[in-house]
Amino acid sequence: MLNQTSVTEFLLLGVTDIQELQPFLFVVFLTIYFANVAGNGAILMIVISDPRLHSPMYFFLGNLSCLDICYSTVTLPKMLENFLSTHKAISFVGCLSQLHFFHFLGSTEAMLLAVMALDRFVAICKPLRYTVIMNHQRCTQMAGTVWVIGFFHALLHSIMTSHLNFCGSNQIHHFFCDIKPLLELACGNIELNQWLLNTVTGTIGMGPFFLTLLSYFYIIIYLAFKMLSCSMLHRALSTCASHFMVVILFYAPAVFTYMHPVSGSSMEQDRVIAIIYTVVTPVLNPLIYTLRNKEVRMALIRMIRRKL
Repeated sequence: MLNQTSVTEFLLLGVTDIQELQPFLFVVFLTIYFANVAGNGAILMIVISDPRLHSPMYFFLGNLSCLDICYSTVTLPKMLENFLSTHKAISFVGCLSQLHFFHFLGSTEAMLLAVMALDRFVAICKPLRYTVIMNHQRCTQMAGTVWVIGFFHALLHSIMTSHLNFCGSNQIHHFFCDIKPLLELACGNIELNQWLLNTVTGTIGMGPFFLTLLSYFYIIIYLAFKMLSCSMLHRALSTCASHFMVVILFYAPAVFTYMHPVSGSSMEQDRVIAIIYTVVTPVLNPLIYTLRNKEVRMALIRMIRRKL
């Protein structure tokens, strides 16, 4: 059950309080959101419809595109609504729901990126056994596992946050409901919530990150000791380049946000950085994969030709 609290709704102060900027920002973020849905939606469609892309790497890429669409949809529509509204309220239950789905999808994406790195490790270092190790059943199990772990990780935060008392200000200095801004408003002891944020979320985030780095370390060592031709070496590294760029874009801002203590002075910084990983990164992912991946580009061209 939700804790008894005098706060029934929160006010999202948003990206800026300058009224003149808000119509312009509405157009900018609406354009970005449409580009995100169109780009990731196109990748999802071609991965499903093109038989040539029915392989583990593209199966996980389809999951990533689905996550990116959902991830932005958790925060952007409410942000866009608040740009045009004078009453920027969100209900207590709505705030907890937004927090839950934000952390559910974010932690799932962190773990999925590690699974994608593991897939590249097997493809490059154990090519003869790749189809046996990364069979369809195992890929489905791995993808399902990261979705389930992400859901229960977010549920833990949602339950713990719902038991906090909010008896003072209801103004959230952010454009969506996140744990750190809510802890700023909570009355009473927040040490357990802070510990969960640092320990559990830190483990969920940094564990996959180190697994990703370990996979790439072994790939580099393997390629260094294999006397490959330049063309073979380039092809092996190019399959990893897109994924590694996505990993950096995802982790760099997220680590900065969640690895330093809660303080009022950091909230302005957190809002700017949050725009990077909730708005910018999801829209860049399809660009990275289509520009650097010839198979995805060709599949996209084939799909466009079929539609014409």
